[in-house]
Amino acid sequence: MKTVSKDGVTSVVAQNEVIIPDLTVKDLLSAVPPHCFQRSAIRSSLYLIWDLFLIAVIYKITTFIEPLLTPEHIFLPSPIFYTIARFSLWSLYGFITGLVFTGLWVIGHECGHQAFSDSKFINNLAGWIIHSCLGVPYHSWRITHAKHHASTGHMTLDQVFVPSTRSDLGLPPLNPNGEDLFGSSVSNKVMNELYEALGDSPIGALFTPASYLLFGWPMYLFRNALGQAYPSGTNHFNPNAVMFSPHQFGQIILSDVGVLLWLSVLAACIHQSGFFQVFRLYLVPYLWTNHWLVLITFLQHTDPLVPHYRSEEFTFTRGALATLDRNLLGDLGSFMGWVGATATHGISETHVAHHVSSKIPHYNAWAASSALKKRLAAAGIQLEGRPSGWAEVYRVFRECKFVEDDGNIIFYKNAQGLAASRPLVAGDTASDSGIEFEK
Repeated sequence: MKTVSKDGVTSVVAQNEVIIPDLTVKDLLSAVPPHCFQRSAIRSSLYLIWDLFLIAVIYKITTFIEPLLTPEHIFLPSPIFYTIARFSLWSLYGFITGLVFTGLWVIGHECGHQAFSDSKFINNLAGWIIHSCLGVPYHSWRITHAKHHASTGHMTLDQVFVPSTRSDLGLPPLNPNGEDLFGSSVSNKVMNELYEALGDSPIGALFTPASYLLFGWPMYLFRNALGQAYPSGTNHFNPNAVMFSPHQFGQIILSDVGVLLWLSVLAACIHQSGFFQVFRLYLVPYLWTNHWLVLITFLQHTDPLVPHYRSEEFTFTRGALATLDRNLLGDLGSFMGWVGATATHGISETHVAHHVSSKIPHYNAWAASSALKKRLAAAGIQLEGRPSGWAEVYRVFRECKFVEDDGNIIFYKNAQGLAASRPLVAGDTASDSGIEFEK
């Protein structure tokens, strides 16, 4: 974001004018080829088997190479280098396996959307098994995730990555004499006040996102971190939590049972094989998976280009299009971009299409995404973000600090009160979505 300062006022040189869509659900779905909506239990299962096969191959290759990292097989100048080599080998194993674990997680996620097959029983059985094996309370997350899809970008109904408002952060009220509601200009005095109040330092911008990536997923499950402002103690394991309805009680208990079985198996494996063996074989990839989940979803829904809505201007289509497609690991080059997209079944690259129709299976999402992009381009809408990676998390975190308490279509402002984007609304304002959120 380029800025210019003059006469004690800093202004954005040219804010992005983001088109606020007035498309209907029919406009979007009619752009998707009919075959994209077809679900196949056999084809989905083959992808599941393929992911398990990849994990087995990665393990076999790693355990084949490890015995060769000895003085008898390879010369290294110092004994410490053999330790470093083995550490590097298992670190690579954890990184790659973590990506494939994320692919498994995506398949379980599709089960929650009923995209795995035409059978609800098969979907929920497969989803419960897959997600339980990854420490996820399947039904609990499925229920809140469905609410997220119904109300993406809605300031009071969305379930995750809900922006903090000016008042949430205890910032001084908007000063019309010193700053613009849309964040196009801010007096240097107000800018300094905001910057000091938010404490936006490069070190803070580095460590805070790092804590999100490491602990964000379990904290969301256990404490509803980064979620909607629910009562203290709200979590995904309590069947009486405000996110759930009384008739969903049994599903939450079943989800808890799955996680308890997962913990029991982990404890048994640690007792049998030792913590170190379980840590390097399973827990390191598991931690990488949690990291990728937060990184992917954070960048899909958080960016200076992504609008958020209050009820007066929210519709389902606006919410579905309040997200970005990004190429996972694309910042490391085209090959790594291919690895990231392939290992995680395109969950980051086809996310807009996924929000338009969450029942499209991942193997059809590429064609659906391509067709949908053409329809959106005809309306002047581009929803392609920068490639996903740590550098992008750092940039977005620094650019997206808060939103205003006023306004029905709002964009993030940075720590100086400046916004990179502003809404461009064509025609009449949109009415409320009319979507039934309580089911």
